[in-house]
Amino acid sequence: MSRLQVVSGKGGTGKTTVAAALALALATEGKRTLLVEVEGRQGIAQLFETEALPYEERKIAVASGGGEVYALAIDAERALLDYLQMFYKLGSAGRALKKIGAIDFATTIAPGVRDVLLTGKACEAVRRRDKQGRFTYDYVVMDAPPTGRITRFLNVNDEVAGLAKIGPIHNQAQAVMRVLKSPETAVHLVTLLEEMPVQETADGIAELRAAELRVGKVIVNMVRPHLLDEAAVRAAAGDRRQEVAEALASAGLAAPATLVGPLLDQAAEHAQRVELERDQRAVLAKLGLPAYELPLVGEGMDLAGLYRLAGELRELGEVFA
Repeated sequence: MSRLQVVSGKGGTGKTTVAAALALALATEGKRTLLVEVEGRQGIAQLFETEALPYEERKIAVASGGGEVYALAIDAERALLDYLQMFYKLGSAGRALKKIGAIDFATTIAPGVRDVLLTGKACEAVRRRDKQGRFTYDYVVMDAPPTGRITRFLNVNDEVAGLAKIGPIHNQAQAVMRVLKSPETAVHLVTLLEEMPVQETADGIAELRAAELRVGKVIVNMVRPHLLDEAAVRAAAGDRRQEVAEALASAGLAAPATLVGPLLDQAAEHAQRVELERDQRAVLAKLGLPAYELPLVGEGMDLAGLYRLAGELRELGEVFA
């Protein structure tokens, strides 16, 4: 199973929620998972109902079977300070650079370097071992940028090629890419059964494959249950509306024009959504990747809902290999 699980998706598809639930699902039976945030939105802290994450690895949850979930909000400036200390032993000089704004300038003027720092911190966690030689974390789950930016974000070697041909930055990018393009890494894409998210997912998969980055699974999120069977859907869509209205009236529902009519309108809308979802499933099926569906969990997401979603992912078994 891939030890670095990268989760991306179009904005609004719930990629952060899926990443958090996946971290919980993987941290079972004593496993340890690190959940990494790279966009500075503190979405993980909100989901786990905890205070804002600092630039340090902090335990935020206990999973089924006693496993542990740690979280880290990677900050590009702090990562660059770590990098300067690691390779150049700048120490207090690095902190002085931050005070005068040089660190912010460096990470802004060279976004490719910024991505090397962000992905590099996650890859370091993947490779890290304890004194006994065991991996510190069994899995690292990254809540990554949206689908439209994910390939450029992960393909850091190309991004820095024009900035550094040799030296520590070049070597760091090479080391990061060895992890990102290995079987240790899988990129999962979260989508909804709607036209725009599905199309962006298809585009993202094509870009990732072109960059030789390993695509994992398609996760269809917030799937609503089908309330009507096929016969009822066809009837509600219009070809037997009058018969349905008469049947409802005979069952004791009065005033068909004011009550039965709106009910049938809602049923017709449901029928249209079912047809749309059927079309989008067909599009996803052509992508050549396994697609797994997660149910819509209530209105909004709280901690209980997050654990429920993690349970749904656990039931899928070893699908994230």
